[in-house]
Amino acid sequence: MHATLPLLEKITFPPVVRKQVEILQVNLGYQCNLSCLHCHVNAGPTRKEMMEKPVIDALLHYLEVSKVKLLDLTGGAPELNKHFHYLVESARGMGVEVIDRCNLTILDEPGQEGLADFLAEQKVTVVASLPCYMEDNVDEQRGSGVFNASIKGLKHLNALGYGVKGSDLKLDLVFNPQGATLPPAQEALEGTYKKHLLDQFGIVFNNLLTVTNMPINRFGSMLISKGGFEGYMGLLKSSYNAENLDSLMCRNLISVDWQGYLYDCDFNQMLELPIESRCHERIHISQLSNLNLEGAAVKTAGHCYGCSAGQGSSCGGALE
Repeated sequence: MHATLPLLEKITFPPVVRKQVEILQVNLGYQCNLSCLHCHVNAGPTRKEMMEKPVIDALLHYLEVSKVKLLDLTGGAPELNKHFHYLVESARGMGVEVIDRCNLTILDEPGQEGLADFLAEQKVTVVASLPCYMEDNVDEQRGSGVFNASIKGLKHLNALGYGVKGSDLKLDLVFNPQGATLPPAQEALEGTYKKHLLDQFGIVFNNLLTVTNMPINRFGSMLISKGGFEGYMGLLKSSYNAENLDSLMCRNLISVDWQGYLYDCDFNQMLELPIESRCHERIHISQLSNLNLEGAAVKTAGHCYGCSAGQGSSCGGALE
């Protein structure tokens, strides 16, 4: 049982109903070369969970027979999955848009020397985590030396055309607050990021996506240990914006764990709150093509206030 789950389940959230599935977000495994403080996955170098090829083939079958045209790959570091290239090439061959949620430092890891070139060849959209444009803040949150490694990765991607005006290679950056606060206005912060990264490093990118820290797993445990959990939940609830309900990502996204089981979102996956059949059995990706989840209720709890607070938050950034 996750430390935060009993606390979150005590908090009610307005009902949310699913729309048609448009995005398949797949967690290829919890292994990562980093151990970031804000990571809601508890990912790290010692994690062993990794999606195997039979599950990946089931994913590809679903993409082939469904109308879903957006595959969002996450982790851990999704690129560490040994079937990453196979999955990307197969999906792109079907005309499916692929997003790689990249931590940037992975581009320079041993064995990943050709990764950036592969992403460019396949025209994969790169969504890269850079929780601040200042070195000290990034290294405090993600580990010593991560900022400089991230800058090196961004320069490599820019050299391939990523984020460059007129290029069809898209590069977005992701901002996370340093602590128990809501993200600032996305558009204004994007301007600050772009100016600083261009002036200091000659780096360009397309969009900045601001994401609220979720009170679960590693970040949630930190809040509990420091006595800040109730205060942060109070902030999220007091900042609730009902206008964000219709745009919540759980309405048109399916999250798939490394074993192939389905969840309403990546956060529910981490809390082990799966999508279930009427018999209360977990649903596997191999069953999804035979199901219609439109109109089904989303499993909600206190953490859902993180997606609906203020300007809203999703894997695609602010909702407003």
